[in-house]
Amino acid sequence: MPISYFEIRVCVSCGLRYPLTEGQTFGARCPQCLGETRVALKRDLNEKTRREEEKGANKKKGMLAVLLDNIRSAWNVGSILRSADGFGFERAYLCGITPTPESESVRKTSLGAEEYVKWSYHKDALELAQGLKKEGWKIFALEDDERSQPVGRIDNPARAVLILGSEVTGIDPHLLDLADQIVHIPMRGQKRSFNVANAFSIAAYALVERER
Repeated sequence: MPISYFEIRVCVSCGLRYPLTEGQTFGARCPQCLGETRVALKRDLNEKTRREEEKGANKKKGMLAVLLDNIRSAWNVGSILRSADGFGFERAYLCGITPTPESESVRKTSLGAEEYVKWSYHKDALELAQGLKKEGWKIFALEDDERSQPVGRIDNPARAVLILGSEVTGIDPHLLDLADQIVHIPMRGQKRSFNVANAFSIAAYALVERER
């Protein structure tokens, strides 16, 4: 059950400052020393949710979808679904061996986002992408490729599908050939790639920002 409020409490004895949500077992006693605490701040989360929903509705413009092809990790899939909802993506196409929200592990990390992002499962991502392109969707592939451009240069179509591929082998080469634009995230450190869920969030932000 979603929580409706939280408090920030400060321990009178040891000075620990911590959040307390309704239903927490340790109650108003300090979880560190069990001393008395005082309320420093209280927030109504229902009101915050209403404001965020109104703000998101006003900003929503183009239609966005994500296509996950052969993403192995259920935790990454759940995290991507949660981020997809946050960025206003309407659909998620789960392809190949990508686990769906029917998996408990996906639901644990999506935190209910699968209820807001419409999802469907497809065995063949290439066949799906070809159909979407015929319907007028622009296909974007997130991959470090000789044809790719920095993600900041991503185009701004009315309907966009962002493709992410296998954590090990990357996006299917045939999907790359089909893409209208291939983009990559420039890396400044020693590692050559981000975790796929983090990479999605970076690319999704760039895509949404281009709508402004």
